[in-house]
Amino acid sequence: MNGQHRTSPRGGDPLLGHLREGRVDPLNSFLRWQGECGDVVRLRLAAVTAHLLCHPRHVRHVLQESAKRFIKPMHGRRNLAGVLGNGLLISEGSFWLRQRRIAQPAFHKRRIDAFAGRMVNAATAIADEWEDHAASGAPFDVAHDMMRLTLRVVQETLLGAAPSSDADRIGEAVSLLLHEINARFSRVFNPPQRLPIARNLRFAESLRILDENVHRMIAARRAQPGQDDLLSMLLEARDEESGEAMDDRQLRDEVMTIFLAGHETTANALSWTFYLLGRHPEVARKLRAELAEVLGGRPPTAEDVPSLRYTRMVFSESLRLYPPAWILARAPIEDEEIDGLFLPAGARLFLSPWVTHRHPAIWRDPEGFDPERFADPSAIDRFAFFPFGGGARLCIGHSFAMMEGLLVLATLASRFRLELVPGHPVTPQPLVTLRPRHGVRVWARKV
Repeated sequence: MNGQHRTSPRGGDPLLGHLREGRVDPLNSFLRWQGECGDVVRLRLAAVTAHLLCHPRHVRHVLQESAKRFIKPMHGRRNLAGVLGNGLLISEGSFWLRQRRIAQPAFHKRRIDAFAGRMVNAATAIADEWEDHAASGAPFDVAHDMMRLTLRVVQETLLGAAPSSDADRIGEAVSLLLHEINARFSRVFNPPQRLPIARNLRFAESLRILDENVHRMIAARRAQPGQDDLLSMLLEARDEESGEAMDDRQLRDEVMTIFLAGHETTANALSWTFYLLGRHPEVARKLRAELAEVLGGRPPTAEDVPSLRYTRMVFSESLRLYPPAWILARAPIEDEEIDGLFLPAGARLFLSPWVTHRHPAIWRDPEGFDPERFADPSAIDRFAFFPFGGGARLCIGHSFAMMEGLLVLATLASRFRLELVPGHPVTPQPLVTLRPRHGVRVWARKV
């Protein structure tokens, strides 16, 4: 194992080990550690020993082949549970399996395709705003717009809620909760939520707003079932084996998970895609050529998605370079061995799409933006490219996110090219998700 490599990176603090470096600059640190130590990196994080596993065979082992022997560590689950409850992102074991079986039919392709019109309408509304930006020449933050757009999509498709002043209030609450969840992962110490400090009070108020709206929607859908939104589908869904449905608490947790996780990750993926297109105008030109040929100036539909081959390649390459879920954590529930490495029960493991997606032995020119590498998706190891996780716990909304990403990209890129504002810093911020720090400032030019 790692014949010519060290097991642990050089340096490190005598007391904290690699913890400080990992917190200050995890993305570059992880890549440096992989280059120095190979595919298995042993890290000392203060009193905790952890391992970063970098090769697709490790990812396959943990997420698929031996998935039942690994769980998400309690530390990360605790930070998220205050908002998400015991939804699919956090739950484990038989409860997770039951919830997954109940929720899966709501994400059937036919049902997702029915949401395409709402996705395109949300993108068209943003495009109409960009018309004003193009006319005035004023720069704007495309990352901010993508957050607003994906929030509207999740509101309309999940809750069946049309944009309104109440939706704006929900959006503000969602944004604050996401910022605080991200911050809690980056802090060494988080004050107990029960302390009445300003940060905790804002968090509690935002959570109350979301809970109030979600519970009101659940009550409304129980009183008037059969609506065309994901909440109604989840209400009607039944466990194939037991015939059981979700109770209100379970519904609340799943709705909150989809609401927050789905909105945030897709917005980041689209923001990074527009950033990369701004840096690579030759790719943007080829993308527009496909959109002109396939769409002929009309808005895209779900039926167009299979024909948007280059659009999918562009979006996939963006997900490779800037995976919104940039790190996954697991712990074995019993003693485990991977590639000759002994891992005691409870050991801390990290899998990082950020690292594996840049593995120099797997990807040619790994730092380059080359959509053509996805021309034949079947040639790519599905555990060398895993922006949505993998195995049984593959993100339940991955098909929804891909279709939303493709339709939004097609709608906007067919009408505008975006030019990056020179001098504006665009750097990845690795918190729970991979956000562009300081946003992505651009000018819109009509095409």
